[in-house]
Amino acid sequence: MPAAQIAQNLAFINWTVLTGLALGSYAAVVLLRRRSSATSGFLGFVAACAVAFGVLAWLSDGALPASLGASPVALDVTWDAPRRSALMAFCAIASLALVARRIRPGVAGPLELIALVAGILTLICGALAWGGGSLGALGLLVELTVLTAATGGVFAAMILGHWYLVTPKLPEAPLLLLSRTLLAVISVQLVLFVAWVGSGAGPAGGVPFGALTGDLALFVWLRLIVGLVFPLIVCWAAVKTAETRSMESATGLLYINVGTIAAGTILAAGLYFGFGLLV
Repeated sequence: MPAAQIAQNLAFINWTVLTGLALGSYAAVVLLRRRSSATSGFLGFVAACAVAFGVLAWLSDGALPASLGASPVALDVTWDAPRRSALMAFCAIASLALVARRIRPGVAGPLELIALVAGILTLICGALAWGGGSLGALGLLVELTVLTAATGGVFAAMILGHWYLVTPKLPEAPLLLLSRTLLAVISVQLVLFVAWVGSGAGPAGGVPFGALTGDLALFVWLRLIVGLVFPLIVCWAAVKTAETRSMESATGLLYINVGTIAAGTILAAGLYFGFGLLV
């Protein structure tokens, strides 16, 4: 049964969600710190959340099984140690950057960029470990990157929306920047979905658009409708409400998107690790 096969790979799904929350939200902090007037309190809080998610992701990485069972995805354990080291480095350097932001602000900026590089290396090592070859690793790296940007980005955007409730005079520019970036990321995901399903991409292969009618059709359509189309519409609405400074409405919309994008990430990870299908 498809649902049972997805459930057997929950450890890898858990890693994808936690890593996405950690690296994506931290990338949002780096972006907002350099391109907006977001408050230091908000940026520090989200950075601390990113470190906490990163630690949980590192712990989950150490508990990943050595086999994916009947899945067509092949595991290359050569990249396990580098991936875990890169994830540990991200947590450690991001923590140092948090401390440096208070006592040595001039050092904090470079440390944040180094932490972000460690996060990118984590995704690269993950793609090399689970991609099944150079071409497959490239496709998986793109998938992990957009899942990370969407999952962590919507979490940061939702927290930022709440920040307006206690900081009413905060300019709308930070929320607009993050919401528009999130809208662009989901749009890219939708384009990739069409390209990958249309080409039968992934270790499992398959006929073009066959995933839309096969045994996995229910999960693939849920990924498309619940995880992509609906969040895209809601994110567009969040941008429009933020433009009119209806921050409570924008926050509520982003709150909905946290659930839908997380569900889409779970479905995408489950379909890849369980069946070798890129969506």
